[in-house]
Amino acid sequence: MSDGLTPEQTERVVAVAMDFAREGSTGELAEFIEHGLPVNTTDEAGNTLLMLAAYHGHAATVRALLGLGADPDVRNDRDQAPIAGALFKGADDVVTVLRDAGADLDAGTPTARAAATMFGREHLLH
Repeated sequence: MSDGLTPEQTERVVAVAMDFAREGSTGELAEFIEHGLPVNTTDEAGNTLLMLAAYHGHAATVRALLGLGADPDVRNDRDQAPIAGALFKGADDVVTVLRDAGADLDAGTPTARAAATMFGREHLLH
């Protein structure tokens, strides 16, 4: 995503995009991606836009990111997968979107299956 941007400008664009993901600002985030921001961009902790949107319970943003080509199985630096993060936060609608998109239920630490068992949400994975 160079496009003539300095490293500082690129860092700022990524930071704003991460904020959009946390806030569920789907339209603004989609514009960034449509203008060249890689959909699987990560922050300093390895969190993708999808991870942040999932963790903060924004099902519409998660669905849009998946539609733009986001990989549902990219794990952060702590080996956490977006679906496990959504289970942890109780974002059942996000879990359903990720499950329907084919998220790997056995990836990451803890796995989505382990997180679902831990929080009594096994029914969401069927």
